[in-house]
Amino acid sequence: MNRIDQRFAELRERGETALIPFLTIGDPSLEASVELILEMERSGADLIELGVPYSDPLADGPVIQRSSERALQRRISIFDVINVANEARNRGSKLPFILFTYYNPVLQIGLERIFKLMQENEISGVIIPDLPLEEDSETRAIADSYGVHLIPLVAPTSNERVKRIAAGAKGFVYCVSSLGVTGVRSEFFGGVDDFLATVREAASVPIVVGFGISNREQVQRFEKLCDGVVVGSAIVRTIEEVLHHLKDDSAHPEGISKIGSFVSQLKR
Repeated sequence: MNRIDQRFAELRERGETALIPFLTIGDPSLEASVELILEMERSGADLIELGVPYSDPLADGPVIQRSSERALQRRISIFDVINVANEARNRGSKLPFILFTYYNPVLQIGLERIFKLMQENEISGVIIPDLPLEEDSETRAIADSYGVHLIPLVAPTSNERVKRIAAGAKGFVYCVSSLGVTGVRSEFFGGVDDFLATVREAASVPIVVGFGISNREQVQRFEKLCDGVVVGSAIVRTIEEVLHHLKDDSAHPEGISKIGSFVSQLKR
């Protein structure tokens, strides 16, 4: 069974909502990314999105854009991200890993090769925000052949497409809670509850909410409406504040611990 499916089944039995942190891998270093994955797992994370640094991240707000720029200055590639997943797994991580990347790196490497690498390194799913439903059939077929879930994004502006997107979903449906790019927000658009209800009705897999969720109060706001909550920019911003000064490939135990405490607060 795919680790994503297994984890959601376990959480459903316990009546829990999944906490899904997002990391830009390589920011501030590859070693720190491995340590952050392990610390987040100890702190209650249920799945983790592994962000591939990209020069033109159209779905990402300024916080994640800055983290991508820092990682790209270190020449972090999609292969490095996959290697980090492998290293974390070798050090005992049991979490489902989800690669968050744009389509160009996937296309450059080749579909067969990239999904084979994901399978070999136990990456359970992939999110490609610039690959629309109408153009994903080849990618989806190859992902399925390697047992990797291609996770779809559903936006509030795509109501007429929700049923079609949700009908073919594997793993979970990623529901975009806000209009615009990722980033910390104090408010969400007014129709978000109805939007989530529509996705819930159409989907046969768990639904997850992301884009803008940054604190425990917002997690509580959504956890009864969905099966999982993604927290990205708030974590990446905390990493920026705590660990941005690292110039080498070392990990800073005190800083890593602070990130774990933040994740623990969100989960608790």
